Amino acid sequence: MKTLKYLISMTAVLSVLNAFSQQATDFGSKTLTVDSAMQKDLIDVVQKILDKKTSLEKRKLPQKANFSIIPYAGYTLSTGLVVAISGNVGFYTGLSHNENYSIISAVLSYDTKNQKVFFTRSEIWTNENYYKVVSDLRFEKYPTETYGLGTFTTFVTDNHLVYNYLRIYETVLKKITGDLYVGFGYNLDYHYNITTTGNVDNSISDFKKYGQTARSSSSGINIDFLFDNRKNPFSPIGGFYTNITFRENSTFFKSDANWQSLQFDFRKYFRLSPNSNNILAIWSLIQFTSGNVPYLDLPTTGGDMYNNSGRGYAIGRFRGRDELYLEGEYRFRITRNGLLGGVVFANGESFSELQSNVFKRIAPAAGTGIRIKLNKHSDSNICIDYGVGTGDSHGFFVSLGEVF
Repeated sequence: MKTLKYLISMTAVLSVLNAFSQQATDFGSKTLTVDSAMQKDLIDVVQKILDKKTSLEKRKLPQKANFSIIPYAGYTLSTGLVVAISGNVGFYTGLSHNENYSIISAVLSYDTKNQKVFFTRSEIWTNENYYKVVSDLRFEKYPTETYGLGTFTTFVTDNHLVYNYLRIYETVLKKITGDLYVGFGYNLDYHYNITTTGNVDNSISDFKKYGQTARSSSSGINIDFLFDNRKNPFSPIGGFYTNITFRENSTFFKSDANWQSLQFDFRKYFRLSPNSNNILAIWSLIQFTSGNVPYLDLPTTGGDMYNNSGRGYAIGRFRGRDELYLEGEYRFRITRNGLLGGVVFANGESFSELQSNVFKRIAPAAGTGIRIKLNKHSDSNICIDYGVGTGDSHGFFVSLGEVF
């Protein structure tokens, strides 16, 4: 019955998106083209320092593929001190550049929390946007802190977990009409060698109450409905994005248990003036689950594809069967040449409580950040943010490409 309700909800939202499709496509076509050749990026700065004789005219012409690679060492709230290499490549798959910008990103990192992480994620559009192929592949050895279920948890209920994690997500979407797509895919979340030290206050952890295990496997298929009229996901300057994903995990696919999830991902970008790229961006993430969901597969802070939700809190700070999330961010230019920009942001998240499975509290956060243009042709930025949440939670957050 709950699965039927999920499908009815998706159908209702899909009909609204279909009605909105033409209007949104017209809006997007007027706002998403940017000539960035005259801007300055970090590559220009380094090139000028190392080779003053090299003319910047060589970089005004767009390349077939724009690579952005940066090794770095630093500190973030989720990792502690970290050494990593992060990179992405942006490109058009067709000669006419009529399709959306495709991206492939990868990160290899190691930190003082002994987290070893490798992942590669991609969103590839075929010629004329007939198909979109989405991949999310990762392997992690991940010591982390968990605090229980719901939004009332505190640092007192800190429960240290260590586990290995393999993720394989593959989805292929086909255009229905305009910027509207439907797709199917396969998802695997495999956690193993799970160990725990228990809560620091010696109380019974929510992990144990929920059903502590040494491994968990979630395997199944997903159905996606997508509307996306953004031209460049690296740094959208207008448009609308909605992705609705229903996931059915089944013992037929060697899942440990049968369970379902429904996720709504809404993003809207307002270009505030035709004479600048200052943007007001809004992001809403809603997730519901049913069935025997493994503890580590429950919705959590930073549980989105790029682990960016909930700035102000560490990844995994809050967790629950269901999630409500809303964020707003204002993006503005600092230097006229586009090299430096800034953001201010605020967000709020709520997770359902363990016993009642209802939302009772919102965890707010806010912050500000700097944007450094790494590659002007792909509009790829180095994003350095500082966020502050409740309960003395605060720290830096670093990413390559806009947070959403």
